[in-house]
Amino acid sequence: MGSSLLTMPWGMQNAGLLMGVITIVLMGGLCLYTTHKILQVNTRHGETNSDGEVAELATLLLGRWAGYIAKMFSLLVLLGAVIVYWVLMSNFLYHSVDYLYETATHTTSSQDNSSSALPSVLCPQDENGGDTLNATSLLEMPVPLYNKVWDITTTVPIFLILIIGPLINFRSVTFFTKFNSLGTLSVMYILLFVIVKSASFGINVNFTNVTNIHFTPLFRITFPALSGMAALSFFIHNIIITIMRNNRHQENNTRDLSIAYLLVTLTYAFIGLVFYICFPLQKICISDNLLDNFQNWDPMTAIARVFLFFQLMTVYPLIAFMLRSQFFMAVARNVYPGLPHVLGFNTVVVTVCILFAVFLPSIGTIIRYTGALCGLLYIFTLPILLHLASKRACGKTSVVSTVLHLTIPVIGAINLLAQFYV
Repeated sequence: MGSSLLTMPWGMQNAGLLMGVITIVLMGGLCLYTTHKILQVNTRHGETNSDGEVAELATLLLGRWAGYIAKMFSLLVLLGAVIVYWVLMSNFLYHSVDYLYETATHTTSSQDNSSSALPSVLCPQDENGGDTLNATSLLEMPVPLYNKVWDITTTVPIFLILIIGPLINFRSVTFFTKFNSLGTLSVMYILLFVIVKSASFGINVNFTNVTNIHFTPLFRITFPALSGMAALSFFIHNIIITIMRNNRHQENNTRDLSIAYLLVTLTYAFIGLVFYICFPLQKICISDNLLDNFQNWDPMTAIARVFLFFQLMTVYPLIAFMLRSQFFMAVARNVYPGLPHVLGFNTVVVTVCILFAVFLPSIGTIIRYTGALCGLLYIFTLPILLHLASKRACGKTSVVSTVLHLTIPVIGAINLLAQFYV
């Protein structure tokens, strides 16, 4: 689990209360099934798969073309991840520095707002309260130098290069693996954050009155936004063979994989459901980064942003290294072909990240499109084709099983197409 935790309430808002839960559970179950199929196929045919890659299985059973496509989509998943992380790090860095600036200049202090004159909860979609006069006045006001230099979508994504740039050009990233435990701590803190905030809000739902500020629809036609997100949130297919190969008791792979997916599904559903039910403003106000629904001066939010920034700062070099290694291994058969090549590749990747952070800084949109596109191959299509090819090689095919399994890629295609209509 990673950045998708912050977007689950937004996904729930797009799907509706009941449809949100159903979508998370069904996508979790479907991803578990296709992941298990990959493990089954590898058990039968993976003796020569020394690298533990799904692409090797695809080449063996489906042909070289399938291996190339599998590698390409694996790269796309990693590229989507580094883009999301860059957008999030820009967000966390901006708000953290902004908090320090506001505290130092007493622009907006927690002492001044402790009487709830300025509530800690925000509606990012309507920051001016819909007041056209106020919006016009803000446009006419001179912009302070600080706001010109420190802007979340124009300057901060570029300033971030000064911090992250030197970290992604190392030949080895073993040092950053020592901070993996921060991932577990970040999940625990987000859970604690949602529980504390939701408890302070109380339950705010209304299922009947559409004009009520707390109206909570059970179903929304935009639910594919959540199914696209869930495809990436549950995605582990490209490295599942390597992970499960380290299991001391291989006979427990199915049980352990099922437990893992169950726990992840419950965590996603809990965070999305609880925050959605308790959110005190209109549900449409829920941001695709739940921390954006809180003021800078809110203590728990400030801590979360600083902590998550440092956690992502140690994860980004690892993901960038995986992306770089897979690319050069596929192209040059060498994970580190030289510093000039690495610098050139990282420059392209960082430029793409900055462009997204400037022009499309919406992690929900990036996650759902990446998940739906890559999920079409790695979740819905490739595992099924590998399963059918394996069955054919063993002489155990049946028409009914083939037809039923081929409906899964159709679901993936529908999921991808639906993203363009959300």
